Amino acid sequence: MLIVSEETAAQVVTGEDAFTAVENVFAAMAKEDAYNFPVIREAIGYADALYGFKSGFDRAGGVLGLKSGGYWPGNMEKGLTNHQSTVFLFDPDTGRPHAMVGGNYLTAARTAASSAVSIKHLARPDAKVLGMIGAGHQAGFQLRAAATQRAFDRVVAWNYHPDMLPNLEKVAKDIGLPFEAVDREALGAAADVIISITSSFEPQLMRDWVKAGTHIACMGTDTKGKQELDPALVAAATVFTDEPAQSVSIGETQHAVAAGLIAETDITPIGAVINGTHPGRSSDDEITIFDGTGVGLQDLAVAAAAVDAAVAAGLAIDVEI
Repeated sequence: MLIVSEETAAQVVTGEDAFTAVENVFAAMAKEDAYNFPVIREAIGYADALYGFKSGFDRAGGVLGLKSGGYWPGNMEKGLTNHQSTVFLFDPDTGRPHAMVGGNYLTAARTAASSAVSIKHLARPDAKVLGMIGAGHQAGFQLRAAATQRAFDRVVAWNYHPDMLPNLEKVAKDIGLPFEAVDREALGAAADVIISITSSFEPQLMRDWVKAGTHIACMGTDTKGKQELDPALVAAATVFTDEPAQSVSIGETQHAVAAGLIAETDITPIGAVINGTHPGRSSDDEITIFDGTGVGLQDLAVAAAAVDAAVAAGLAIDVEI
């Protein structure tokens, strides 16, 4: 079995690598060449932790496996990131363990890649202003990935804790983009693309604040009860997602569906746009939303890329089991 450490994964997988892996697996999902298994996510009653499994099989890519991990809110006090995960890959022909891969960096990279994929395929080509709601650890990855997809000329941002915004400002300056902290209403009025990446359980962006033609990548809602967008905003938009069944159960659309404002049949897999079987954006005035719930196949795709790259670089550890 091969072992790819957290440090090695971060060394060998670039943002471009993650983007390619995620785009390809979304396309495979839409063709039904890849599918996710039901998600397990539970509060374990210890350390206030959430723990679970995401798994799946990509027949097109020959990748079978699972990601195990979750959220430990006390980790920062221990010098660790709150989100912890490890990916396990298996040989689909034999079921034998193939690789164990550190998943913390890869989770951040694949989440940012998925919003970037949505920007590539759904945002207006002339989008100039990027809005960021949220300024935690993941937000920097999101900002860097988004900036590769459009010629943005500035970033406007809001966070519940304003003292965290300088961290995001540094990322913006690193990639040469002016940065401004604004309130949410001003953000919605200015931004052509908005990325929300929070752990909120109530709407952070209201319908009346968002202008026509905006693309929104809603990336923080991945658990029942979480919420970042006004359901009326979701209902007013054309909605895309990584996986519709997961979107309506634990994603952002759960609230609009529960209110009877939209149905699961109103939600389109982003892979259909990638494959060309759905046109995506239909006008410059259309509001589009990508509900990025995070699926196991994303993790498996980037982990497989990490294994291949680590082997090629001579950095994978081979152990007998």
